[in-house]
Amino acid sequence: MFKKFLSGLALLGFLVAGAHAEPGAPDAFVRTISNDVINTAKTDKAIQSGDINAVVALVDKKVMPAVAFEVVTRSAVGPQWRSATPDQRAKLQAEFKTLLVKVYAGALTQLKDQTVEITKTQPVPGGTQVVVQSEVRGKGEPIKLDYRLDQQQGAWKIIDVNVGGIWLVQSYRSQFAQEISAGGIDGLIAKLVERNKAPAQPAKKG
Repeated sequence: MFKKFLSGLALLGFLVAGAHAEPGAPDAFVRTISNDVINTAKTDKAIQSGDINAVVALVDKKVMPAVAFEVVTRSAVGPQWRSATPDQRAKLQAEFKTLLVKVYAGALTQLKDQTVEITKTQPVPGGTQVVVQSEVRGKGEPIKLDYRLDQQQGAWKIIDVNVGGIWLVQSYRSQFAQEISAGGIDGLIAKLVERNKAPAQPAKKG
């Protein structure tokens, strides 16, 4: 159950940090956008009541357009991405997006009194990426979240998030590798389609 909570929280961090990417300091980007999305979620009565459609609308409007989604999906699929056809790649991105939104929806409805504090920003050696370390603070112990960002065409983009020592994309890559080994790219797509048929549900409290 705790792992499921962390998974939802990781997706929450992943998607929150990806919203409205703009050029500038990466720490300011994470701080401003995280607070914007969290405050919207906390004050929106529809979201707080568990209206998944309201969550999806928020995600599509403020988050998804700014995520480097091809990069994220390619990283999660791994080496087999190179052999995938354009149609398969498009389906993988669409289904992976749906998967993330559904899990994120449940986590987002649970936001109450949390705030986000940036603790450290450091460049990734040998490239344009940076890691912004932050904490989600509320009742209980702060939860540490590390965001990996890359600047593309003058805008910061979220490409991965670390919670509890686990990088989200790497975690999905391990899961996807098993599906690809069993049924190839089409097998992975089929599994994602099947998983996404289930309606999104608010995360259980407690």
